[in-house]
Amino acid sequence: MKSFLYFLYPLGIIYGLVTEVRNLLYDLRILPSRSFAVPVICVGNLSMGGTGKTPLTEYLVRLLKDLFPTAVLSRGYKRKSRGFLIISKRSNVQYTGDEPLQYIRKFDNITVALDEQRDRGIRLLLEKHPGLRVILLDDAMQHRRVKPGLTILLTDYYHLYPEDHIFPVGTLREFRSGSNRADIILVTKTPKIFSPISRRRILAELNAHAHQRIYFTYIRYGDPLPLSDSQDITEYPQRVNMILLITGIGNDGPLCEHLERKCSELVRIGFRDHHPYTVKDLEMITRRFHDLPTQKKVIVTTEKDVMRLRTPQLSGQWKTLPIFYIPISMEFHGNEKEDFDQQILRYVSENQRND
Repeated sequence: MKSFLYFLYPLGIIYGLVTEVRNLLYDLRILPSRSFAVPVICVGNLSMGGTGKTPLTEYLVRLLKDLFPTAVLSRGYKRKSRGFLIISKRSNVQYTGDEPLQYIRKFDNITVALDEQRDRGIRLLLEKHPGLRVILLDDAMQHRRVKPGLTILLTDYYHLYPEDHIFPVGTLREFRSGSNRADIILVTKTPKIFSPISRRRILAELNAHAHQRIYFTYIRYGDPLPLSDSQDITEYPQRVNMILLITGIGNDGPLCEHLERKCSELVRIGFRDHHPYTVKDLEMITRRFHDLPTQKKVIVTTEKDVMRLRTPQLSGQWKTLPIFYIPISMEFHGNEKEDFDQQILRYVSENQRND
């Protein structure tokens, strides 16, 4: 930890104590925490920034949606709307946030809803869709007004929560003891080739309780897909000299490493997480792209950024550019996929209500 951050430690202690008192009030049932008859799975983390919650939520949707009527409930980070909202594929990203819109456009036969008050959101979801059989809470680890039946805590392999510090010294939203509420701890973004020595080191560092299961996952990158429907995938050069990467996500480090192996030089333009792209942004990106000194060049972005780029206001700016995005998915090491799937399906199956 950088030495100057020690001066912020008193602020971190105060911040952490406030969250600790809040958690204690929920644990003692002084503040109410509501359970629901339908299975509720919470996906969350202790830290700020990207740990892979979106790929995990998508993994759970794929696992469950054909077996149980499934809904995803999110707060819709940085959306311009408020309150409860059920969204559709035609919804505007400004009023939904990028991740919920990605879910509804990517999957059929699911319900995606928004509400910053998760307990109210679940209640209204069940009133409007009484046939729902499982609800996924996206990024809800700190939303204690709902008591989920199963909590999945994610931690980045390169930034494990035992090695982190409370905000503002580090990125933790609460003390590390918050991990005690998790039923499953998912170590994300591990190397694809993962040594048993690294596994043992992390298991010892996490020091999980007897009721907690730990799984290890890595990112699988798909083939690049064109941003424009009128563009063909064959327009992506077989041999790329330069890639201009544009991202507005929490952590693009793993994607940078992946793309550096696919080209001679990677040029990166990074925006803040969930950045709302503007015409000026696209004009700047266009200039930077045309200034690259080669003919074999493309622009690459992420699937989440696509939601904020595919807007009527920006379509005229990017339709003439070779912009592609890289879809990602979450994969388990070894035989852990079967164990994880069985744990999720067993929980959902055993907690179905009898209408």
